[in-house]
Amino acid sequence: MIRMSDLKSGYGSSQVLHGINLEIPEGQTTVLLGSNGVGKTTLLKTLMGVMETKGGSITWKDENIQSWPSEKRAALGLGYVPQGREIFPFLTVWENLILGAEARGMKIRANNPPAELIKIYEKFPILLSLSKRRGGNLSGGQQQILALARVLLTGPKVLILDEPTEGIQPSIVEEIGDVLTSLKHDGMTILLVEQFVVFALGLADHYALMEHGQITQRGPVQDHNRDEIKTKIVL
Repeated sequence: MIRMSDLKSGYGSSQVLHGINLEIPEGQTTVLLGSNGVGKTTLLKTLMGVMETKGGSITWKDENIQSWPSEKRAALGLGYVPQGREIFPFLTVWENLILGAEARGMKIRANNPPAELIKIYEKFPILLSLSKRRGGNLSGGQQQILALARVLLTGPKVLILDEPTEGIQPSIVEEIGDVLTSLKHDGMTILLVEQFVVFALGLADHYALMEHGQITQRGPVQDHNRDEIKTKIVL
């Protein structure tokens, strides 16, 4: 379980997170909802160590990780797909995937790919047909699939996604939803920031509503009226 207690963070002298208290249960999917500018991305960046914690704590399985650098958190098992995907545009799909595999310590040979990479191609067959294409020449949806596939190759224990459906065609949104559902059934812990509320609530076991840098409402999705949750979010 990941636990954030009285977590504070921000940019320079501007504080964005004003004492976040949130638990991410192991093996379940938690969706973080809220209107634009309330601090959702800042929370994810702080959790990953991309932004410095200004107060409070972050623990994983009772170990305090708030002072750990982002690469150590990634090695521990936090897999992060940021908003905007951040693939390498001048590298091919194959080369982007190799980076994810090598981060896990795999040795890659073109004529003898590891089983993990074969499984990724089975999960995302479109990537096989695009393997020689540069990342920057892919559509937004294809880039999102590549970013998700790359982070899965690192073998994460926790998958952290920031707006995975933003600007993506419906067919690929459905494909991403199917993959996340499969990962959820396999016991992956998922933290999802998403503006497509119907998509998010359809996947999530738990939700947390964020306003003005604080968590104002949370709980199991099944215990709350989804229409009421949606009415609290002004995009």
